[in-house]
Amino acid sequence: MTPRHQRNLTRRKLMIGLGGAAVAIPAAAAIAPFALADQPANKTKAASGALPVTVVNNTGSFDNANIHVYVVGNQDGKQVRLTPEGTLAPIAVSDNGADGFTDYAISLSGTETKLSLPFMSGRIYVSLGEKLKFKAVTDGNGNAALQFPAGWVKSDPNFGILHDCAEFTYNASGMFCNTTMVDMFSVPMNIRLTGDKDQTTGAIRDGGRAAAFAAVKQVEDFAGLVIDDKRIIAPGHGLDAGIFAKDYFAPYIDEVWSTFTGKDLKITTNAGTFTGRVRGEKFTFDGPASVSFDKPSTRDVLFCDGKLAAPNDGTTGPVAAVLGAGFNRSTLLTDTAQPSTDAAAFYKAELTNHYSKAIHEATKDGKAYGFAFDDVADFASFIQDTSPSGFTLTLTAF
Repeated sequence: MTPRHQRNLTRRKLMIGLGGAAVAIPAAAAIAPFALADQPANKTKAASGALPVTVVNNTGSFDNANIHVYVVGNQDGKQVRLTPEGTLAPIAVSDNGADGFTDYAISLSGTETKLSLPFMSGRIYVSLGEKLKFKAVTDGNGNAALQFPAGWVKSDPNFGILHDCAEFTYNASGMFCNTTMVDMFSVPMNIRLTGDKDQTTGAIRDGGRAAAFAAVKQVEDFAGLVIDDKRIIAPGHGLDAGIFAKDYFAPYIDEVWSTFTGKDLKITTNAGTFTGRVRGEKFTFDGPASVSFDKPSTRDVLFCDGKLAAPNDGTTGPVAAVLGAGFNRSTLLTDTAQPSTDAAAFYKAELTNHYSKAIHEATKDGKAYGFAFDDVADFASFIQDTSPSGFTLTLTAF
C-alpha cells in the first residue's frame, strides 16, 4: 500500500509476506502531483489528534452482523491494528486462534459505526458474509507481521470471501486516502474526507458494479479475470496466475518503439519537459536530465514496474509513471505530448487495459485506481486534506 502526495514510495512497493500474501505497508503517502508540472504545491498544515472515522452500511443486502471491518497497517515501522476502542495494538503471533488465524474484526452497530483513528498508515478492509482470515507470522527480521488477504490468489484462504479495502495514511501532514482497484475490484464503496474541503471519491454509479463485470467478461482476453460474482482480478495478477496472456501488450509496445524511432515523444513532469526517441532499442529522453528505458514487457506495463519502475529521483520516476499511464490508457500512439489529459481519448485502442477502462466507467466521477500510476494527470480515486476533521467509508448497493 502507498499513498500519493509526496511520491516517496510508488503505489506498488508492497512487502511480500509468507505464502505470497502481502504484509502491511501503508498505501497513502505519495500520490497526486507526481507527474504534472502545473499542479499546485501541497499546503503544509498539521493534522492533530485522533481522526473520527465513520463506517456506513448502505449495501441494502448485508446487515451489520454480516459485515466485518479491519483497520490494519503500520505505525512507526511496527505493524499494528485498530481495536474497537480506538487504540492501536501490535500484531502478535499469539493472536492466532485455534484455526491458525487472528480475529481482528470490528463489528458494525446502528446506522453508522463510529471509530477513532490515531496516526498510522494502512488499509481498511471489509468482508461481507464471512470474516477474513488474517494470519500473524514472523517476518525475516524476527518481527511479528500480518499476512493480508490476496483475493487474486486461488490458494489464499480468503479467495472465497467477498471482501475489499480502502487505503490511507494519516499523520501530522494530514489524511491521504484512496479507494483502490489496483489488485482487484469487488465491493462498491466510497470515501468522504472533510476538513479544509468536503471531498468524496470512489462512488460507484447505479448498476456500475454489474456493468464493470459485464464489460470485462465481453473482452475475450480479459474474461477469465472475472471470478463469479465475487471480484474482477487485475490483469497483472491474472498474468501471474496464468489466466492472462503474458504477451498481451507486445504488439502495442513494439509499435510504440517503432513509431518513436522516427519522431519525438514529449513528456512533461514537475521537473520540466523531456524529449525522447528510441535509440538502439532504448527509449532515451533528454531535458532536465537524461533518462532511458529498455523495452518493457506486458507485465512491466500492467504493474508499472520492471523496465518501467519509477524511482523517487524526480526525473526517471515521473517519466516512467507517464509512460506507464500512456501504455495502460493506450494514448502513446495518438498523442505525442504526454501525459494525455483528455479522458475521452483513453482506452480507445483494441490493445488497452480493458479492466481499468471498465472500472473508470463504473465510478460516478470517472476516477479509479485501475493501475499503479492512475494518479498521472489526476485520474485516481485519491483525496487528501492537510487539516482533516472526519473520514467516512460508505459501503453502497451492489
